[in-house]
Amino acid sequence: MADLYVEGTLPPSLRGQRCRVCNAVTFPPNPYGCEQCGATGADLAEHALAGRGRLRAFATTFLPPRKDVPAPFTVASITLDDGPVVRALLTCPTDESLRIGGAVQAVLVEQQSSENGMQTQLRFEPKETP
Repeated sequence: MADLYVEGTLPPSLRGQRCRVCNAVTFPPNPYGCEQCGATGADLAEHALAGRGRLRAFATTFLPPRKDVPAPFTVASITLDDGPVVRALLTCPTDESLRIGGAVQAVLVEQQSSENGMQTQLRFEPKETP
C-alpha cells in the first residue's frame, strides 16, 4: 500500500504518473503505458498528486463482503484536484453528511487485519471548506 502514497506528507501525497507524450495524469501508477495515448511505460514519469479532491459519487454498503470487514462502509468516486478519478473508501461509515461535490482529503488509517496485524490504509475523509 505504501507504494500509493509518499510517506511523511500530510495529507498524504499520492504517487501518480504523468505521460511525457500527452501529459495525461493517472493514479494509481502502472508499469504498462499511458491509458490516454498508448505511450509505453518508459514514457511515464512519477508525479506527486495532492491528496485532495471532490466527491463525484458514493454508496454505503451495509453487508460486509467478508467476516473481517466491518460494515457499514462508504465507497466513493473522487475527482482529484490534479485530474484523475479514483475509487476509495471513506473514513465515515455512512453517507449521511456527504454531498456530491463535497471536498475530501486523503488520510492514512490504521486498520486491524486478521492475517497481518495492524495495516496502514489510504482512505479519504470529508474536509470542511471555509
